[in-house]
Amino acid sequence: MAFDFLVPVADKVLAHCELLPPQALGKKIYKHTKRDGLPVLALANIAIIGVNESRNAFEKKPEQLDVSAIRLEFYKLMMGNWNSSIVDLGDINAGQEVSDTYFVVKEIIAELLEENIIPIVIGPTQDITYPCYRAFDGLKKMINLVNIDSRFDFGDHEELISSHSYMSKIITDKPNNLFNFSNIGYQSYFNSQEEIDLMERLFFDAYRLGEVTSNIALIEPLLRNANIVSLDARAIRASEVGMLDNFSPNGFTGREICAIARYAGISDKVAVFGLFESENSRQSFQLMAQIIWYFIEGYNFRIQEVPYINKEDFTKYIVPTDSQELVFYKSNLTERWWVEVPSILDSYNKSEIAALLPCTKDDYVEATNQDIPERWFKAFKKGLN
Repeated sequence: MAFDFLVPVADKVLAHCELLPPQALGKKIYKHTKRDGLPVLALANIAIIGVNESRNAFEKKPEQLDVSAIRLEFYKLMMGNWNSSIVDLGDINAGQEVSDTYFVVKEIIAELLEENIIPIVIGPTQDITYPCYRAFDGLKKMINLVNIDSRFDFGDHEELISSHSYMSKIITDKPNNLFNFSNIGYQSYFNSQEEIDLMERLFFDAYRLGEVTSNIALIEPLLRNANIVSLDARAIRASEVGMLDNFSPNGFTGREICAIARYAGISDKVAVFGLFESENSRQSFQLMAQIIWYFIEGYNFRIQEVPYINKEDFTKYIVPTDSQELVFYKSNLTERWWVEVPSILDSYNKSEIAALLPCTKDDYVEATNQDIPERWFKAFKKGLN
């Protein structure tokens, strides 16, 4: 059983929990300990897992990421008004080969997915996204992956998998379960024109850092449709994490990245949340802990809304354009928007009905001005292929 490879939470973290006030998360989380073993998963909603594997780092890591220090900062935070049950399963240590570590990560996440438990995976390198993606193989469904990253991480297709090239492996590897890939916060000077062109050719979504920071609500529909969210901490500006060497002067602020994490948590489709590429500094540990807190905060505000099922809770808008008749739905409860994509069939219903693409009110307004939203066009084209 893959859970046998999990290492208990460090004694120093458990000792620190004894000093925390009763309202702190450290007092509320069920932990994997040497004395008591693994916590019971039956009622758990969220599971925290550390992965101590960095051999495929593009820039070699001078020291191991101190996941226990992130835990310490997270445990200090106060529990929100939450109904969710959180377990900390401890860490996965590096196997004899990197592929061994990947296998254990994949198997553990697959088991958690079967139990409807959302893993929050903390690791030193973003290539760990690959086994997270492979964990969905047994579910026989197409996957939407969203990366919050300054780079696309395609790399050279001939290069061995690394933290800068794992996306090429995800795109080309069989079985190919990837339906859509979206990047939030890319910075043009870190990406070759060939990579940018590839994103266009494959009808993937990419939003530059400036686009997102000028209107952060723009990316909420992307996250609403995501199954996996993988966050590269280097998308955050260096000053926010303690001026660490591998971080850039430009990037998201702490407030922006926490807002994005909350959107990811609110999405009722997000089943895996990964937090990678952090480095060792007190400020970085604190920010990573707060990102996790905001994801869980979002999770506790989840509302499952399906316009085809709860018809009375939605208003339907039909917008004729020169080339297409677009059908929009607006939730009367949350004021979120969706648009039908007739080239893709809906997964909620076996009948021949169009899938729904999360969108914004601005997309609806654009359509009324005879301007078809770009995300709709890409999804429509992808459904025809």
